Parts: sequence; C-alpha cells; structure tokens
Amino acid sequence: MDKIDQYRNHIQTLLNQYAQDDPVEENIEVQLIFDRDRDHYQWMNVGWQQSKRIYRCIIHFDIKDGKIWLQQNLTDQNPAEELVAMGVPREDIILGLHPPYKRPYTNYGAA
Repeated sequence: MDKIDQYRNHIQTLLNQYAQDDPVEENIEVQLIFDRDRDHYQWMNVGWQQSKRIYRCIIHFDIKDGKIWLQQNLTDQNPAEELVAMGVPREDIILGLHPPYKRPYTNYGAA
C-alpha cells in the first residue's frame, strides 16, 4: 500500500472512532464524508436542536501534495498526535487551522 492510501485509511479510522463516541441528540445526524477521489474527509453534525439549525463541521482533513492537512478540529482530541502514533511523520502533518506564520513553530510540517 502506498503512502497516500495509508494516510486515507488512517484518517478514516480516526474519524470513525471519533464519530462513534459523539453523544449527539436525537434530531442530529452524524455524517462522515470520505471523498477519496479528491482527498477531503469530514465529520459533520447536521440536524435540529429545538428550533436551531445545526450544521457543524467537527473535524476536516485534506490530503494535499502528499501531506495530511488538519483544517478543522472542534474536539478535545489531538488527531495530529494520533496520526503520529499511527506512523505518519510529523513533517507530513500540516495544521492548516493555524495561520502560515505559526506553522513552523507547531512541531509539525509547515507546508
């Protein structure tokens, strides 16, 4: 299996684990979106909480130029460290949720 396929599998494994533990309410659906052709991966919550619309991207990953980009993380989990534990090199993880000037100081890749 090549590196990109491994990264896709690691991301999907993490999102499946996280979403299983999501304590959502009755009218809120957990959606996992895996676009392996364009390498976009999201965990969404969609639905209604009384009269309030819920449409929230909890975690969003992309794979660009052979690197995993963490674009959004609204959890208390640390998916970047979990990816490292799965064997992904730190320099192949980009914290896209941080501005470019901060990325060299994150202990991960800077793109």
